[in-house]
Amino acid sequence: MTQTLADMRRDYTRDGLSEANAPDDPLSLFRQWFDDAVQTEQLPVEPNAMMLATVDAEGRPHCRVLLLKALDDRGFSFFSNYESDKGRQLEANPLAAMTFFWPTLERQVRIEGRVEKLTAQESDAYYQVRPLGSRLGAWASPQSRVIRDRAELERSLAETEQRFLEQMPHRPPHWGGYLLLPERMEFWQGRPSRLHDRLNYLRIANDWQRERLAP
Repeated sequence: MTQTLADMRRDYTRDGLSEANAPDDPLSLFRQWFDDAVQTEQLPVEPNAMMLATVDAEGRPHCRVLLLKALDDRGFSFFSNYESDKGRQLEANPLAAMTFFWPTLERQVRIEGRVEKLTAQESDAYYQVRPLGSRLGAWASPQSRVIRDRAELERSLAETEQRFLEQMPHRPPHWGGYLLLPERMEFWQGRPSRLHDRLNYLRIANDWQRERLAP
C-alpha cells in the first residue's frame, strides 16, 4: 500500500543540543555545525545549499534554493543578478531569511536579518574564481525575465562567447554579491517524539542573547 503523506514521519534520535555545549556566539556554533555537515552529508545533498526567503513590495513572500558562498564575522554571503526577482525584492525590502537543513545530522538552522550588497571589490574577487561557463552565464542570462524558448538562451550564450573570445569576461555591472547580517539565528536539533531542541539567538546591540524555544 502506498504510504500517505499523513503517515510519513521520521523519529529523530541522533543527537541533542544543550546550553552547556552551545557557545555564546551563534556564528561559532554555525561554523561547527557546517563543518559537521561537510564531513557527513553525502551527494546529492550540498551542505551549503539553503532556502532564501524574500518579500516583494506588495508583501508577498518568495522562496528559492541558493548556495552560501562565504561566511565571516559579518554574516552570510550569496551572489545573484541584481535585476532578478530576488534582486528587485531585496531592493524594495532589504530583509531576508535563510534556512539550512542537514538531514543526515537531523539539524536545521534558521537565520534572519538585513541584507546589503557586498562591495564591488568583493563581488569582483568571487566572480573571477567562478568557472568560465558560470561567468559567461552571468552575462548571457536575463535572470527571471520571460524568454521565448531555450534556443533564445543558447543564442545569447553563443553571442556572449563570441564577445569574449579574445578576452576573459569581467563581472557584469548587474551581477554581484549580497551579505545577510544576522539578527536572529535558531539552531534546531531533532529529538525523539517531536520534542526537538531549539536554541534561539537574538542580537541585542552588539551582543547575542540565547534562549530555548519549545518545539
